[in-house]
Amino acid sequence: MRTFLTAMFIIAMGGKQLYAQQVKSEILSPATTSTIFTDDVIKQFNLQHPIRRVYNYQDQSGAYYLVLCESIDGVTKDDTLHQKINAVNLKKDGNGLVKTWELKDFINSNNANSGQETSIWFWTKFCEVKDLDGDGNVDPLIIYGSSADDGYDDGRIKFILYYKGQKVAIRHQNSTMDEGRNIQIDAAFYTLPQAIQQHIKQLMKMLSEKDFALYPNEYEKAMAQKKLLID
Repeated sequence: MRTFLTAMFIIAMGGKQLYAQQVKSEILSPATTSTIFTDDVIKQFNLQHPIRRVYNYQDQSGAYYLVLCESIDGVTKDDTLHQKINAVNLKKDGNGLVKTWELKDFINSNNANSGQETSIWFWTKFCEVKDLDGDGNVDPLIIYGSSADDGYDDGRIKFILYYKGQKVAIRHQNSTMDEGRNIQIDAAFYTLPQAIQQHIKQLMKMLSEKDFALYPNEYEKAMAQKKLLID
């Protein structure tokens, strides 16, 4: 599966200079993934869990692999259970690779009364490896979540954006009870370009419409007021 994303933009200097930057992104096939990520590479970067997906992308800063890994800790009649996840971003450097950032998370219980979470995984349907602001650089947006005894209803959702070397996060706790829901927003989110803020807000809204997310009442109004904790 391959997607080519091309961002074209014009910079006016004296009225007539045109610059074009091509951004390319693709999802590697399992066969290609196993060829590139050999046992030696897996050991070098301490990839402790099976690889779920690899994005190969290129922008004006270089060429990269974004690797998403999930542990396999059980299989039910409906699903595979994962207790730990790990994302690693690797930059191509000559004939080798260099790690530029890494993300780790695991199941937990934010509320001792609600019981332990059962699984955590990357929501690859919603993850994006795109240039979100048209500056010629990819802005990886990773979405993942967890489930507990009531499935999505008492799990968590995290929106993790890597923008110009900075990690920016929105962390949400689902709950069927009003008092159990909350959203924690990094202050850096409100400093992002408006196009990116709106893009993430639209994604949040879509997850609500698809019944993956139960947000606090009037959360959109609170975000417009740039609140960091919404409950």
